[in-house]
Amino acid sequence: MASRRYTNFYLLMRLLRQARPYWPHLVALLVISFLATPLALLMPLPLAMVVDGLSGSKWVPGSWLLQQGTNSLTEVLVLAVVFLVGLSLLDQVQKLASSLLGTYVGEKTLLGFRAQIFRHVQRLSLGYHDTKGTADSNYRIHWDAAAIQWIAIYGLPPSSTACLTLVGMIYVTARINGQLALVALAVSPVLFLITFVASRRLRSGWEATKNLESTVYTVVQEVLTSLRVVKAFGQEDREHGRFVNHSGESMRARVGVALVEGIFGLLFGVTLAVGTGLVLFIGGREVSRGNLGIGELVLVMGYLAQLYLPVQVISKGIATVQNALASAQRVFELLDEAVEVTEKRDARPLRRAGGAVAFRNVSFAYNGDDFVLRGVSFGVSAGTRVGIAGATGAGKTTLMSLLFRFYDPTTGQILLDGVDLRDYKLADLRNQFSLVLQEPVLFSTTVAENIAYARPEATEDEIVEAAKAANAHDFIVNLSNGYQALVGERGVRLSGGERQRIALARAFLKDAPILILDEPTSSVDIKTEAVIMEAMERLMSGRTTFLITHRLGILASCDAQLELDAGGISSVTPPKSPIAADVT
Repeated sequence: MASRRYTNFYLLMRLLRQARPYWPHLVALLVISFLATPLALLMPLPLAMVVDGLSGSKWVPGSWLLQQGTNSLTEVLVLAVVFLVGLSLLDQVQKLASSLLGTYVGEKTLLGFRAQIFRHVQRLSLGYHDTKGTADSNYRIHWDAAAIQWIAIYGLPPSSTACLTLVGMIYVTARINGQLALVALAVSPVLFLITFVASRRLRSGWEATKNLESTVYTVVQEVLTSLRVVKAFGQEDREHGRFVNHSGESMRARVGVALVEGIFGLLFGVTLAVGTGLVLFIGGREVSRGNLGIGELVLVMGYLAQLYLPVQVISKGIATVQNALASAQRVFELLDEAVEVTEKRDARPLRRAGGAVAFRNVSFAYNGDDFVLRGVSFGVSAGTRVGIAGATGAGKTTLMSLLFRFYDPTTGQILLDGVDLRDYKLADLRNQFSLVLQEPVLFSTTVAENIAYARPEATEDEIVEAAKAANAHDFIVNLSNGYQALVGERGVRLSGGERQRIALARAFLKDAPILILDEPTSSVDIKTEAVIMEAMERLMSGRTTFLITHRLGILASCDAQLELDAGGISSVTPPKSPIAADVT
């Protein structure tokens, strides 16, 4: 993956564009959040009313609700209590509404973003996944994608509300006493300077932390998916040490980020304390000189606490946003990774192919210069059974991967029924192939669902017929729940031969015109091989078949044989059916 560096503004705007389908909900959330501003402005009034009422001051906040000069202290206290309870109730209702709507919108937005990333990851070439592995993509989907939630829900509304509240507090404080308002604001430049410096350090710290956490995720996935090998070689302690080592690096990175946040919070708190102390000192002197009432000082101090609160929210939000932006950087790097195998805009539909395949001077390299295949050319007529042999690394599996368009040739053409594979619709093309691998891939669901993976809309009768054709029905019905039996992760509850027969049943059900069998009997015993071969004979009948194997008995049953060596065709066994090959 090419290294990219995005600006904070670019990442913020792109995240907000991602949330565009939910903008009406976000606007509603902002409106509800803004209701916190007038509530915050009114919160200090009850206390000021009580203080001025007790001190006998002529100016009582909220006196417009009272008859001037005719109200008792009891009435003032009652009104203050009513104000306090009413404001608290409204404040809690506002917070509840904001929380419920925020959670709903946040989860919907996150689900949509994750789904988009997951779809894109599936479209990326196998070459990308072979290079980067799956754990890093997994981490970005599950953890980094939450950046959109942190920005759109936990970042934008609180920060916008804090800014509005800040403006309101400055205005009200200035109306009460302009001098004290200026003193309170004098520390603001220092606060924003601290925030600016800290945010840069936090961004780089979070990026390093997430890269290290992704490495830990990779270690866990590798070990848990290879647990039998780990146990067989007694390497539990070694893998534990590897996990602890990488986790330790991640922990130290997180501690470093926490240290920056802690110093940031310390400097912030001290600066706020200095500002509050100055206001208290100057305000106290003004009260002693008779220039300011006690209630006014209490009100100013209450507003000052409210004034600094949105500043703290904004500053802490900036620290949190740096975490989210580090995640957003990683997500958009993944989304911007180019899809190497693309479909033409005017691609041809393909309902069912005849099955004639031709390679024309095909060369292929995974990394651009280290060629796995060189100048391969041959032609196969529909219905031909072709055996492919060759040493490990000769390019046999790569040859078949090119047929599926898992990759495109570096040079040359591959034709299906005389048409370049790149001219077909990608989904239609891949629907022409059935694949049975040496290690069958099963999903952790039921036997029936694994067979129907080829055709999810298949009926129960069709699934059973496919299983019978693959010689799988008898062992399936003897399972505890028959076709509804769970096979376990990667089919671990079944034997190798049973997994292979389910894979064959899947191929029978798909009924594709071209069949690719990659060492289908290499990991089973002779008795099971005979059962599988009987099913394979039925499956290959009438289909163009490419059979990769080292078994001479199986190769002898093929119409023609290709021998691959060092990425080229070294020999061709005369075919029983029409086949043409250029030996390169």
